[in-house]
Amino acid sequence: MRRSLTILLLAVLAALTAAPARAETLIAAMSSHQIQINSNYTGDQLTVFGLVERDGRTAARGDPYDIIVTVRGPRRMLLVREKERLGPIWINRTQRRFPDNSVFLAVASNRPLNEIMSEETARRERIGLENAQRLPDPGLDFGRTTARFKDGMIRILEEKGLYSQEARGVTFLSNTLFSAPIPVPATAPTGSYEIDIVLYSGGVPLARQSTNFEVVKSGIEQRLATGAFEHSLLYGLATVALALFLGWLSSVVFRRD
Repeated sequence: MRRSLTILLLAVLAALTAAPARAETLIAAMSSHQIQINSNYTGDQLTVFGLVERDGRTAARGDPYDIIVTVRGPRRMLLVREKERLGPIWINRTQRRFPDNSVFLAVASNRPLNEIMSEETARRERIGLENAQRLPDPGLDFGRTTARFKDGMIRILEEKGLYSQEARGVTFLSNTLFSAPIPVPATAPTGSYEIDIVLYSGGVPLARQSTNFEVVKSGIEQRLATGAFEHSLLYGLATVALALFLGWLSSVVFRRD
């Protein structure tokens, strides 16, 4: 009986020893968790700092570490229209809706994504501008047509500075310490922004860490926005009264005798 218990104990210990342990842990922090918009706001930049903490008992890996940082902003329903010229005017021909999509999206890595992982892995892990968003409504999916609209949406938002992908946006300060600047343009909407940081080696994800920041209005902009939301009727009447007063004042100033 004692011999059987000894054998069972040894078997349990062997199983625990053979169980895979997490060799790397990802620790991340931000320079700030809030961006305040005031009257002279022209954009801002945050920085993500991170450290790869290795288990001292683990042997060094043959492949180098790779870091991919994905920033997703507030979600909205995005509508993309295709225009067609009809004589001297342009008209809206067809459109596609992309529900629950991020208005702001930034992807940064320490080297090009195609050097870190395959296209199939990027699609599965939702890495990159083309893969990070959710798929459109299946009822509106028409294959290549929808893909064309999706490419157009990404192009338009890139031109506005709301979408970006930096192949060298992450810098390793040492073998395990890295940083990634996140530029936030003046056109970025207010709301909560999610940051997903993933550690890879040989195209395999090893560790993941998430954090967030928010973009908020401050000063008189915040008071006006709050007043317009909480007292919409009074705000509308005040706006109309101000417009009438300015119209009357301009007619008096520029009146010709």
